[in-house]
Amino acid sequence: MTGKPAAPRRLAVLYEDPRIVVVDKPAGLLSVQPPRGNRTGEKDVEMVLRELGISAAPVHRLDRETSGVMLCARDAATREEMMGLFKERGISKHYLAIVQGAPRAESGIWKFPIRDLGAHAEVSPAGQPAETRWKVLERVGPVVLMELELVTGRHNQARLHAAHAGMPIAGETKYALRRDARIRHKRCALHAASVELTLPWESAPRRFEAPLPADMRSLLEKARGSGRTRT
Repeated sequence: MTGKPAAPRRLAVLYEDPRIVVVDKPAGLLSVQPPRGNRTGEKDVEMVLRELGISAAPVHRLDRETSGVMLCARDAATREEMMGLFKERGISKHYLAIVQGAPRAESGIWKFPIRDLGAHAEVSPAGQPAETRWKVLERVGPVVLMELELVTGRHNQARLHAAHAGMPIAGETKYALRRDARIRHKRCALHAASVELTLPWESAPRRFEAPLPADMRSLLEKARGSGRTRT
């Protein structure tokens, strides 16, 4: 993608209580501010929540282009507890991705090690272990709707694993060449569909879900009759 990102749709609050806030982050909105020196004055999730009268900070990040479920904490102690769950892999994260390709199997596991290079990442034997479980949900013309479960949480894991497997996500320009796209999209078609966890202060698991956004639904509709047509 080039140029200034399109203005994101409104951030939606999916759940809130005295300790946490769960939001549906729109594509185009920053999760958090980049390091000092690279800031552009754009809003992030915490700033938009503040405009809604809610004081809470993200517990984890989603790429700017990625939409979907994000967990936020209302205080520092809760944020530390929640971050601990991520480190201990006590959170189940499922994404929906529209990929370009035709996997022969209906499900599988990608275990390509990932090395974090800062702004980018790469599959490398020198990288950290990374695991993504995938399942085909629907084959639609030149694309496939997949469910991805991120067992680990490496930098750009879903995007990098899909591209390395020969099935780059539609709209991917960071880890795939735009000229090779079978179908085009204005952003990487990746959506954090659900997060399931047991909160440290509760005994039963909770599942938070965000519906597939309109732009990805539209992409699937166009792909159903497109063959190799580009959107």
